[in-house]
Amino acid sequence: MTKSLHPHLKYWLALARIPGVGPLAVQRLLAHFSVEHVFQASPDSLRGCGFSDKLIEALKNPPWDKVALDLQWLSQPENHALTLEDADYPEQLKEIADPPPLLFIKGNKDLLRRPQIAMVGSRNPSNLGVKTALEFAQALAEAGFVVTSGMALGIDAASHQGALNVGGFTVAVAGTGLDRVYPACHKQLATEIAATGALVSEFPPGTTAKAGHFPRRNRIISGLCQGLLVVEAAQQSGSLITARLALEQNREVFAIPGSIQNPLARGCNALIRQGAKLVETVEDIFEELGQFNQIYNPVETQIQQTGLDLEQQNLLKLIPYSPITVDNLVQDSGYAVEVVSSMLLVLELQGYIAAAPGGSYYRIQ
Repeated sequence: MTKSLHPHLKYWLALARIPGVGPLAVQRLLAHFSVEHVFQASPDSLRGCGFSDKLIEALKNPPWDKVALDLQWLSQPENHALTLEDADYPEQLKEIADPPPLLFIKGNKDLLRRPQIAMVGSRNPSNLGVKTALEFAQALAEAGFVVTSGMALGIDAASHQGALNVGGFTVAVAGTGLDRVYPACHKQLATEIAATGALVSEFPPGTTAKAGHFPRRNRIISGLCQGLLVVEAAQQSGSLITARLALEQNREVFAIPGSIQNPLARGCNALIRQGAKLVETVEDIFEELGQFNQIYNPVETQIQQTGLDLEQQNLLKLIPYSPITVDNLVQDSGYAVEVVSSMLLVLELQGYIAAAPGGSYYRIQ
């Protein structure tokens, strides 16, 4: 059966294809004309509304050949488009100052209207950062939230994977057309997301990755969500831009604190100083957004000490969530170095701690 597409969709696609016509320009056009009449309006009427001769020339020569290719892409069963006029367009996203006039979607478009938590962070995270993102994404997905991110390396990828690991839903907002995957190493991840979740972009098929696309992508990530969680971020990072956009869009912003010695914690610590909610457990997020989730049951976050003897428990209490050397642990505990080394091996094998470069260890649960 051939997929039926709305007859006005070709005009929205044409607007998306015209260079220099961004979301705000589309808003101005639609304030004066219906979407199909934009292309039928006379140059004088367009000029009278304050539009430049360059824009008028582009509107009089839309790239219908590329629109035909877009319609061909959309004819595939798993591919969709939502315009600002569609009832299914996510209400959260409509609220921002410059909502995308058109969203391309590969996968389950209905997820865009469900409660979402966005997760962002460093592209080069620590091992602890990756583990934290995985665990938070898993807990959020199990509680009924859609986990939304940008499919970048590092924290983004871990967030998507965490939701997938527990059979939850995840949305990836791309800075390219959805017939491409960026970074290319995430082709398998993109396939898995599209199978049960959704890939989303405001860019038409064939659009390649460009630096200017990613700030635009970030406003969609924050615009779709009820709250945004920053896991790890340096002081100068794209994650902080997304957090600023979330604040401007009146979204809840959460940040996981870290050691003052860790450069990847400085962005999160700065956000907390500026008013973001400090998050240590997933319950801290549910306190603010619990009204949105579907199936939340409190998760036990205290570590279970079964399997550890008293000395091992005492040593574990001395190990922080930032790296500490064996020598410092020997000094703090009063145990001999061979005893500490033996207990560290047990704690590592049981998943309480992890090794760090330079013979150090840090706590992970």
